[in-house]
Amino acid sequence: MEHTPDAYELADLELLLSGAFQPLSGFLGHDDLHTVTERGTLADGTPWPAPVTLRLPTDVSPGSPGSPGSPGSPGDEVTLLDPEGVPLAVLTVTEHEPDGLTAGPVRGLGAPEHGPFARLHRTPAQVREALGGRPALVVTMRGPLDDLTEITATAKELDAVIVLLPLSYGEPGPSVVRAALRARDHLPEGTLVVPVPLAPREEPEIDLELREHVATAYGATEHLAGPEPVRIPGPPHRRGLVVFFTGLSGSGKSTVARGLRDALLELGTRTVTYLDGDVVRALLSKGLTFSKADRDLNIRRIGFVAAEAARHGGLAICAPIAPYEATRAEVRELVESVGADFLLVHVSTPLEECERRDRKGLYAKARAGLIPEFTGVSDPYEEPDDAGLVIDTTHLSIEAAVSQVLGALRAGGWVR
Repeated sequence: MEHTPDAYELADLELLLSGAFQPLSGFLGHDDLHTVTERGTLADGTPWPAPVTLRLPTDVSPGSPGSPGSPGSPGDEVTLLDPEGVPLAVLTVTEHEPDGLTAGPVRGLGAPEHGPFARLHRTPAQVREALGGRPALVVTMRGPLDDLTEITATAKELDAVIVLLPLSYGEPGPSVVRAALRARDHLPEGTLVVPVPLAPREEPEIDLELREHVATAYGATEHLAGPEPVRIPGPPHRRGLVVFFTGLSGSGKSTVARGLRDALLELGTRTVTYLDGDVVRALLSKGLTFSKADRDLNIRRIGFVAAEAARHGGLAICAPIAPYEATRAEVRELVESVGADFLLVHVSTPLEECERRDRKGLYAKARAGLIPEFTGVSDPYEEPDDAGLVIDTTHLSIEAAVSQVLGALRAGGWVR
């Protein structure tokens, strides 16, 4: 079995493989999680502050435990891939739970060879070898170092080499590494900069304790935790935004979305990307069927493209049916993970009105059994309860509907 972990799990995987999470050599199971949560130790009594876990999605979870060849059995293996499909490691399963939690040791298949500042990456063993037994002042950073005086004085007092560990997880990662490189130019000669993709933990105390564990792995005689970054988001009209329309076929969502695109182009204040469901189907998702799995994949592809446009400050408009709550939530999370905003617009025109319109004749074909799994007829539409705007076009002109969406964008500050 092969599986691509999410970004958080991939970061933990890299630290497991490098030895930065010593004494951990793999992902934790339920027994370990209980003791970490209750007492701050692993099942064998080793102190450890935070869960390091891997979950397989339920739709790709292995079969019943004990079946030959099933990764649900102890001793079976799962190959862990990076987002480009390159094998990174093999997980030997020791525990697999129905909720997807999968535990076991990991074995590396090769060091990551790409990504920003890959040339700076070193394992803890490589750093300790470079130190050659000398004392080390290790500084972990999640943001710029405002004052280098304490670092310089402490290093002088200890006669120590300074090792800056910019914690390079996620979107702010490259900027933290750049800050470390700038700081190195003002620190004593021989200062090392080693990016470490340690994902932040929610509890500040746990995050600090985990940073100390990592610093120790990198040879710290003493550890200093740099200040947390203060991230001030830009004004809404400069932030990326995804306006995501959802509704039944024939609800008017595509027409309203096109009207919004045209209105924004006329205003000329935002860079606009328009991703209509039918157009995407003909190009980005050509060859996909209308099965639930393929429909979900289609929405994920739309979400990925929209998030990339929004990542760089653009405004993306999407208009798929998107009938499933879980998939819409995935898109929202994807967009927000790149620092952009997400506005869900539910075009709530009732099924009866959509079917009365039936401009494409799809409902008639679905009622005749010619289109299987058709949303609203033979497959459900899960109405959102988290929409930022709800519009029923039954008795509303397109111009009025577009005005309502523009009003929401202006009220949110996304359009001036």
